[in-house]
Amino acid sequence: MSYVICHYSEIGLKGKNRRFFEEKLVENIKRSLKPHFFEFVKRISGRVIIKLTGLTKEGIKKQKEIKASLKNVFGIVNFAFAENSKQEIESIEKKTLELLRGKKFKTFKISTQRSKKEFPLTSQEINEKVGEYILKKAKGKRQKLKVDLENPDITCFIEIVEKYAFLYLEKFKGVGGLPMTVSGKAIVLLSGGIDSPVATFYLMKRGVKAIFVHFYAHPYTNKASIQKVTQIVEVLNKFQFISKIYLVPFAKIQKEILLKTPAKLRVILYRRMMFRITEKIAQREEAQAMITGESVGQVASQTLENIKVIEEVVNLPIFRPLIGQDKEEIINKAQEIGTYDISILPYQDCCSRFLPKHPATKAQLGELKKAEKKLKIEKLVKEAIKTTELKIIK
Repeated sequence: MSYVICHYSEIGLKGKNRRFFEEKLVENIKRSLKPHFFEFVKRISGRVIIKLTGLTKEGIKKQKEIKASLKNVFGIVNFAFAENSKQEIESIEKKTLELLRGKKFKTFKISTQRSKKEFPLTSQEINEKVGEYILKKAKGKRQKLKVDLENPDITCFIEIVEKYAFLYLEKFKGVGGLPMTVSGKAIVLLSGGIDSPVATFYLMKRGVKAIFVHFYAHPYTNKASIQKVTQIVEVLNKFQFISKIYLVPFAKIQKEILLKTPAKLRVILYRRMMFRITEKIAQREEAQAMITGESVGQVASQTLENIKVIEEVVNLPIFRPLIGQDKEEIINKAQEIGTYDISILPYQDCCSRFLPKHPATKAQLGELKKAEKKLKIEKLVKEAIKTTELKIIK
């Protein structure tokens, strides 16, 4: 196959901004593929096409790799490996017959999309002529060969667009959404559990570049959580090509909260400190928002009351794409995107350390601020930022 045709959906509704989205999609497709796999990637009427280099000896292997890469490019709804023909009905007929040769089927369908309206035949006329040609050539060889418009064994797709006449037999589903980075950057609070990677995926799908922050409590816990989040980011990185992880030591802050504040407020105070530190990192990265994996009622800190008092300490918007999902829905998506098996590996979460028996589920802002007067918040935040390690995943 000499071309790949990439179709998008939502991008086509962007009006005057459509070109910006298309060009970003082209850029991301180029980044996803090895340079020697293609001659060019360009946008043409309502789609993006990739002209492949000669896929000879390693053709199947290369095609599998291209397929695996394109399935992870946000913005692509579906794509197909296609052949190009002259824009003449005789050439299209012959090329269709070539594509079908060697395939086992009893019923077939021709499905044409004619974007170039100057082409002398309508889509329906092309369907009829090509279908008639196939039946004629099969006469005497395939007596049972029939056209079936409802449930054919095989469908030949034809696209007449600009100077091309593309033909292919199979479409592959893409991940959809918007091209990566068109919606800016956000900081993800990545715990190592099941939820936050899934939350990240949903915002990535909306074109948001994710930058990750992970809090760990060494020496009170081991460093297994760092290994976990690194593995998780490596999985998510297939969607955005390069990722940053800020690894924030949190043990000293936890110790201060443990010694100086009421036990029932402990987890909420942890979260407020995490949000403060994350906002500072967001400012450094010029990120426009924060992302969490919170879901209403899942744990004590995720009641509506506690969510409200936790986010009070920051000015950035907090995106919670899982807020109304249950655990089964989240697990299903984690399995789909490939993070679940890593997320369920045992590790020591810093927020679960020193967990009180009866955490507050409806904390009051006044009591939290009173408790925080015993903490040197600004100093603790600065020290945490100063000792944070930055890790790059490529």
